[in-house]
Amino acid sequence: MKELLLKKYNNRRLYDTEKSAYVTLDDITDVIRQGRTVKVIDAKTQEDVTSAILTQIILEEARKKKYLLPAPLLHLIIQYGENVLMDFFDKYLEQTIKNYLVFCDIANDQYKKWLEHGENYAKMNPQAIAGLSPFKSMLDLFAASSPQKGKKE
Repeated sequence: MKELLLKKYNNRRLYDTEKSAYVTLDDITDVIRQGRTVKVIDAKTQEDVTSAILTQIILEEARKKKYLLPAPLLHLIIQYGENVLMDFFDKYLEQTIKNYLVFCDIANDQYKKWLEHGENYAKMNPQAIAGLSPFKSMLDLFAASSPQKGKKE
């Protein structure tokens, strides 16, 4: 998908150059959640203000949920901001989150395959399942909560 270009005006309004309409932070959040990237430029200075707007979105999300990052981490970010943590954020945090999401997808796929294998085995060998009857209520819990494809946790 093509990057969405937004312009930020002095009145703090954000303008979607594709739709030729003003948008809210919630609109931008929805666009990003659909997989698009955005670039926000200051309409007057042409300065790239994308990071500031994305940070504002994260802060709004945290305000709504009343929690995003633990207070000790926020203290470290403020205390060591540009010295130590910026290097960490630039080099490692993005890749760590990407790796975590890949791991979640792999784990969900493995879990789904395990459930399918168990179901197939049960169909082929009903006597084996009869031997598991003491565990039936527990196994039913797993079968009822099998992960959906593409769902992120």
